[in-house]
Amino acid sequence: MAQESTEAKPQRYPAAITVAGIVLWLTATGNFALGYPWHEQLVTLALLPLAIITGMFPNTIPLPAGLKRSQEKLTFTLSDALVLLIACQYGVAACVFVAGIEGFTSSRRAVRRLSSNFYSFSMMSLAAAAAAASLVAVLRYGFGEAPGTILAFQATAVAMLAASIVHISVNTGLIAVLFAARLGTPVLPNWKENFLLVAPMFLPTSAAASLMYVALQYNALTMIVIGAPILVAIHFGHRRYRDSIQEQLNLIERAQRERAEQAERHVEELSHYVAELERAGTELQQSKEHFRHAAFHDALTSLPNRSLLNEKLKSAIERAGQREGHQFAVLFLDLDRFKNINDSLGHTIGDQLLVTLARRLEHSVRDMDTVARLGGDEFAILLEGIKSANDATYMAERLQKELASPFTLGGHEVFTTVSIGIALGETGYDHPEDILRDADTAMYRAKESGKARFEVFDTSMHARASNLLRLENDLRRALERQEFRVYYQPIVALETGHIAGFEALVRWQHPERGFIAPAEFISVAEDTNLIIPLGLWVLEEACRQMVRWQWQSTANKSLTLSVNLSGKQFTQPDLVERIEGILEETGLDPRRLKLEITESVVMENAEAAIAMLVRLKALGVQLSIDDFGTGYSSLSYLHRFPLDTLKIDRSFVNLMNESADNSEIVRTIRTLAGNMGMEVVAEGIETLGQLTRLMELNCEYGQGYLFSKALAAEAAEALLARRPDWHVNTITTSNAYLLARSNHVAHVRCA
Repeated sequence: MAQESTEAKPQRYPAAITVAGIVLWLTATGNFALGYPWHEQLVTLALLPLAIITGMFPNTIPLPAGLKRSQEKLTFTLSDALVLLIACQYGVAACVFVAGIEGFTSSRRAVRRLSSNFYSFSMMSLAAAAAAASLVAVLRYGFGEAPGTILAFQATAVAMLAASIVHISVNTGLIAVLFAARLGTPVLPNWKENFLLVAPMFLPTSAAASLMYVALQYNALTMIVIGAPILVAIHFGHRRYRDSIQEQLNLIERAQRERAEQAERHVEELSHYVAELERAGTELQQSKEHFRHAAFHDALTSLPNRSLLNEKLKSAIERAGQREGHQFAVLFLDLDRFKNINDSLGHTIGDQLLVTLARRLEHSVRDMDTVARLGGDEFAILLEGIKSANDATYMAERLQKELASPFTLGGHEVFTTVSIGIALGETGYDHPEDILRDADTAMYRAKESGKARFEVFDTSMHARASNLLRLENDLRRALERQEFRVYYQPIVALETGHIAGFEALVRWQHPERGFIAPAEFISVAEDTNLIIPLGLWVLEEACRQMVRWQWQSTANKSLTLSVNLSGKQFTQPDLVERIEGILEETGLDPRRLKLEITESVVMENAEAAIAMLVRLKALGVQLSIDDFGTGYSSLSYLHRFPLDTLKIDRSFVNLMNESADNSEIVRTIRTLAGNMGMEVVAEGIETLGQLTRLMELNCEYGQGYLFSKALAAEAAEALLARRPDWHVNTITTSNAYLLARSNHVAHVRCA
């Protein structure tokens, strides 16, 4: 049923336009028939055949490939000059009467379907009415004149130019909305890209109409003598302009075909390569079947597998118990961001990387050591006969240096790093599974600490793992028990010093442990997918609160609400529908909602991110990149994202305290955002000096402890009621105080 409703929306739009146009034309025709003098009716009826005749020579504007699926055609005729002439001479009703008939007849010659004919009839009537009304308004309020009087050429030219702009805006706008509804794209970018190019074609038409109007003040023959050559010249000029557009589109389509052909050749080459690789893999598998250690080796890399490693670990544990001073260690290795390589370059390249990595590991260890693949991108190394823990950490450092060099795979240069966990045999183990578990725990600690590093296991890590397990269990019940709270941190317009909106931040009120910081539980929520229902709950709760504030005061109507989307949420296929449902249920204006996505999330799979961002943008919400500057954005993709705001990470704002040179990063981001038509929000503003420097850089918005910490809903509501002024000129040292934080950041009270 939802699919049928979505497909029905584009059909309702032309029906609504058709009904509106028919009603408008009938009203205008009635006014024309009953309210106009007979001689004006006669002249208008005489000009009607001329409008129809000029409409018989249309110039069809070529459409980009993406719009050729539409059944409508965008045409341009010289009858528009006569429509403007009638509007200037006799006003709105006569103009609409002629425009509707001309639109129907010209459409009838191109398309035989009545629904399209009446849609063109209605669209021309609506556009003519808007153009005529604007022309009358310019004459009346700009020059104190009215249609039907003898007007100066200056007044006529200005009025007709304005009418032309309105005419083309309404005309192409109605078509752009129809195309956008059918193709599922935003209206304004659709109009700019595909219809803005026809605007110059109306300017000579308005000039010709002005000349014809002046000539008509003498007599109709003079108008025809002067107007006919001009209209003919404009007609052929339009054809030349149309042909130039067609040539440009042909060049674009030719380039697209060439790229498609290149892609097909690349696919063929890749398929051939895959076939060769599969053949080689089959031969290798057949040869390996002749060996006895087959059940104990990994099929892809030929390394020992988990089973063989367990056997060797049992032997190492036994020797350590029998020989005094015999020590060993296990290194647990996991590739960082291996999923990104698989997603971007394909699983074939990913497998090649694992094979090449296995060979490097083998060449980096001693003959007495064992390198094993445990599965996926996880490897383990058993170091035998080491003298101390230093030997294990030295090997970890050596491996990271060896793997820092790029891998050349299938014509691609691939960089990767590893996180390593180390467990020492001297701790005393009885089972291989226990030492592997502890090495794995240390490896995850290395990943949490920033990846591309190693950690040595200690007993506190095991305790922490147990605490995380308890935290996960509590987290699963926290939503059901309504233990979460939404806090709101003000976002300030730096130019005025007033609150422009709030960022919604989640807090956990644990029944036993009290408030738990987001840094402690968000990562657990991400790992367990609990972040998805939690994120939706935060969004809905924050939207309801914002609507309540907007109802309380008209001054709050313009407030915006910023809500973070996690990486897991962003990849959900039903995300757009969920957000749309929350907006409808809470009644929040979509334009007041800003969805924040971190830079790393959108760049993990840029093409998929673009598609999702476009769907979100179609809801009418605003989109922000959070923590900008800390990820690895590519400018070739960044300009394709339909973004409204860049949020500068607090780390760059904090650096502005140290020296003026550190402001250059913020200046660069501000310039980049300005060039792309985006606003900037600076996070983590904590000092007056930072605020002053950001205002010098024309940064639009900011948030941080200088203004306020995140507040509960009641405290945020009280803050709104006070209408604080945080303009830099009103902030002095007398109204500043230090927050009770570990770093004693400055927190300025309301002026």
